[in-house]
Amino acid sequence: MRTIGHFIDGSRTAGSSGVTGEVFAPDTGEVQAEVALADAAETAAAVQGAHRAQAAWAAWNPQRRSRVLTRFIDLVEAEADDLARLLSSEHGKTVADAHGDIQRGLEVAEFCTGIPHLLKGEFTEGAGTGIDVHSVRQPIGVVAGITPFNFPAMIPLWQAAPAIASGNAFVLKPSERDPSVPIRLAELFVEAGLPPGVFNVVNGDAVAANALITDPRVAAVTFVGSSDLAHHVYKTAAEHGKRAQCFGGAKNHLVVLPDADLDLVVDGLVGAAYGSAGERCMAVSVAVPVGDAIAEELVGRLAERVAGLRVGPSSDPASDFGPLVSAAAQKRVLDYIDLGVAEGAELVVDGRDLKVADHENGFFVGGCLFDHVTPDMRIYREEIFGPVLSVVRAADYEAALRLPTEHEYGNGVAIFTRDGQAARDFAARVQVGMVGINVPIPVPVGYHSFGGWKRSGFGDLNQYGSDAIRFNTRPKLITTRWSGAPGGASDFVIPTMS
Repeated sequence: MRTIGHFIDGSRTAGSSGVTGEVFAPDTGEVQAEVALADAAETAAAVQGAHRAQAAWAAWNPQRRSRVLTRFIDLVEAEADDLARLLSSEHGKTVADAHGDIQRGLEVAEFCTGIPHLLKGEFTEGAGTGIDVHSVRQPIGVVAGITPFNFPAMIPLWQAAPAIASGNAFVLKPSERDPSVPIRLAELFVEAGLPPGVFNVVNGDAVAANALITDPRVAAVTFVGSSDLAHHVYKTAAEHGKRAQCFGGAKNHLVVLPDADLDLVVDGLVGAAYGSAGERCMAVSVAVPVGDAIAEELVGRLAERVAGLRVGPSSDPASDFGPLVSAAAQKRVLDYIDLGVAEGAELVVDGRDLKVADHENGFFVGGCLFDHVTPDMRIYREEIFGPVLSVVRAADYEAALRLPTEHEYGNGVAIFTRDGQAARDFAARVQVGMVGINVPIPVPVGYHSFGGWKRSGFGDLNQYGSDAIRFNTRPKLITTRWSGAPGGASDFVIPTMS
């Protein structure tokens, strides 16, 4: 059986805590590896390695750092097929979906190769008599990243690439459920020329996470996970004097106006709700048709498509989606489906009893479709994180707009319509961080940014894009006057630029 340790100071290291976790093969339910779970001392060693390496790395000019990222991207692309299969084998998403996971991470790394331009400051000549003012952005030191299981390549790269490009050192604590790809990414960074210690991976659970959040050598923490944990990390980091960006759960709505192209709507909903078995923070989990006429037609079309979804092994190219990541995740989703039935929602398509031939012990749940869900039901209020779509019927446009606006989560939302004015009004008024117009999963491209509102995001700056550069650097303002310039007599009042 494979044993997965850590990656510290440029090489793999075995765990020394004596505590391990199990890494499953979701297709079969079998244990395929053991992963070392770091204690506080091992986590501190990773931070120390980063702290020791950071100053020398920050002294590299931005163009040299950019070249390392460029070589890293080339290495990942050359190994993408193997990485996708490895990712799929531990997560359960299809190999095709795993390729997307990797590619969306690389897009952020590509953006960060422009770091020489992104770090440029501002300059004002003659701000006062003989005085110039300019600004620079400097790295903040050691950045810690804590990432979830559902995107073991994309989210670590969203966090690490901007931090490293900006001149920081980075310590990653990935999910212990699928830890192999982050370790391999660390090795590829070193092969690309990244100095040892600049990118470290420490596997672990809450013990390692809390050690990172409270370590005084860590200047900033970036987190993706559940909202309760995101709030805990944000609060704890702030209490320890760190900056933090923490992203939590979601309940993403897709509003369907009566004039929408239903073919486009159904295709979008099926992919957005059931892709990756719904284990995406940007998955659409609520469809909101406006008016009973379009609701009836939409539910009828969805029922046929959802019942026909091909659920199977993640390695099978014919599978539309694979298993959930673990037995615990499978049980959680099944419990929510049972709850929805008990709450009075109509289970139009029931995937609870799905069995995949020759994979009977895999963590599979078939596609499920609820109709007549109401806002007071827990299956509407809470994040299920599985292949379950709820239809909440709205009487009119204003009622549909209120649903995502008043929900405690505010990650993503979409509207499908042919009416440009309605779409414009919706985008302006809805209280959600990312909006799609006839786009079911509005994940922005790598040179914008990603982040939700309300309990979906804690902190002032989003992931990737220019926000990530601001998060990973500190501005320094420098006011200059040289000897011989006008002025110089003692003054006892605050200087003004007259």
